[in-house]
Amino acid sequence: MSDNMHHQWLLLAACFWVIFMFMVASKFITLTFKDPDGYGAKQEPLILTAVTKVEEVHVPEEKRWPEEFQPTGKAFSGNLIRQPLVHMERLELLRNVCRDTALRNLSHTAVSKFVLDRIFVCDKHKILFCQTPKVGNTQWKKVLIVLNGAFSSIEEIPENIVHDHEKNGLPRLSSFTDAEIKKRLNLYFKFFIVRDPFERLISAFKDKFVHNPRFEPWYRHEIAPGIIRKYRKNRTETRGLQFEDFVRYLGDPNHRWLDVQFGDHIIHWVTYVELCAPCEIAYSVIGHHETLEDDAPYILKAAGIDHLVSYPTIPPGITVYNKTKVERYFSGISKRDIRRLYARFEGDFKLFGYQEPDFLLN
Repeated sequence: MSDNMHHQWLLLAACFWVIFMFMVASKFITLTFKDPDGYGAKQEPLILTAVTKVEEVHVPEEKRWPEEFQPTGKAFSGNLIRQPLVHMERLELLRNVCRDTALRNLSHTAVSKFVLDRIFVCDKHKILFCQTPKVGNTQWKKVLIVLNGAFSSIEEIPENIVHDHEKNGLPRLSSFTDAEIKKRLNLYFKFFIVRDPFERLISAFKDKFVHNPRFEPWYRHEIAPGIIRKYRKNRTETRGLQFEDFVRYLGDPNHRWLDVQFGDHIIHWVTYVELCAPCEIAYSVIGHHETLEDDAPYILKAAGIDHLVSYPTIPPGITVYNKTKVERYFSGISKRDIRRLYARFEGDFKLFGYQEPDFLLN
């Protein structure tokens, strides 16, 4: 009986010893590998691999990925921790599509004066911003105007000054010499914003041909009649420019003869490729209008200016992709015209990860 009790006590003691050793080992492992900031030793090989890939597109070293991505205030979303990976994936996708020879005609363009005219310069903080109209560019211009010192705060900037390039203090990259342009393209932090291509076209149509600001009468009185004369099927129709006319114009492979007549006004609806040459210029960040609540503070942080200026408040829901609106606008358009439109903007869809619309697949 005493032997049995002795064996039971030995067995119990052994069990306690094993449990104790397991707890010590677990604590040791936790202390060794715990990553308090989310970017510790365990993740370092992944981050190094991704940065190596980004270097292939020549993103300036000092501006690529700041050491800390922790939120610094209310403007920063909790999603900011994941932002570096999101933006690296976007650059990776861009590079892969740029290499696709089948899409070369839709993804490549010359870095012409037209492109250089779209890029605004902030020499003080070494930043280049490519303007892509109808994706919230007015707010980014305000940010750069403040950074360049023309105004001390965004609230002080009169609306009529923002797009007055003689008064807003924003030089265009085209205003520099070839050597100065090359230097800035190689060394500065460069970014632009994109949006679902079809939703952007709807925004451009509504802004320029439906609401039509009083200070831009040429859209309704000069450009719209030119499109109607060429592309309206029903010659007896007397209404102003319809979205169907606009789509037919944009999808026409021979649209350029009208583009030349319209001049720089076409910036509101030409492709991102034509505006910013993303396969020729190594951009540091490509923001998306649909995720601007996260992308705006990330861009400010990555550019090293988040302590100097904030992106203006974004009204709730304004950046969300409105699928219902897009489907409604395209519901009366023939499949042939939609396919021709998509054929022109396919490069934008593929380069920036936007899905081909469902109504085009049905």
